Amino acid sequence: MIEFISAHWLDMLTTLLGLAYILLEYKASAWLWVVGFVMQALGIVLYYQKGLYADCAMEFYYLAMTVYGFSNWVYGAGERGKDNKPAAITHFPRRAAIVWCAIAAALWGLIYYLLVTFTDSTVPVADSFTTALSLVGIWALARKYLEQWLVWIMVDVVTCALYYYKDIPFKATLYGLYVVIAVAGYFRWRRLMREEAKTSKKPSPII
Repeated sequence: MIEFISAHWLDMLTTLLGLAYILLEYKASAWLWVVGFVMQALGIVLYYQKGLYADCAMEFYYLAMTVYGFSNWVYGAGERGKDNKPAAITHFPRRAAIVWCAIAAALWGLIYYLLVTFTDSTVPVADSFTTALSLVGIWALARKYLEQWLVWIMVDVVTCALYYYKDIPFKATLYGLYVVIAVAGYFRWRRLMREEAKTSKKPSPII
């Protein structure tokens, strides 16, 4: 038992942080970015040890996005940011979605090439796919777009299988749970977005 915990303690710790992270995301709480910062810093070590080099490199991007995401969620951006209100949940702009799909495809190909050429990765296709799509997903989450949940559902399904294969059982199980929470999160955020839209249309009280 002690040997097992010694071998998997980092996996277990990041799994607990990941569970807190997804629950805070489900609730649309800005605290998710604080938990995410710690989780991703530890993830750099875990993924490097397991040879998931693309995931490891992506954690540095995630760290930067946690700062951006926290700032955007708390202080606002876009139209809501003009009067210093927290950012609202919105749809992913259609034109931006096309651009980001192209970016994701290009990143998938580029990361795959780098993994095959410069590393000893045994899972370059899956590792590069989840990395490329996650780069889009975390940006969409930072912008508080509803459709970020759809991106994460795809990432979570593939990552769950990948982590079981790479002997990271706790985080693999977590990603299986992520799929369920992501589906529920999509419908919760959609409801919250509609409620925010109704609230914003209400006339201000006359004083």
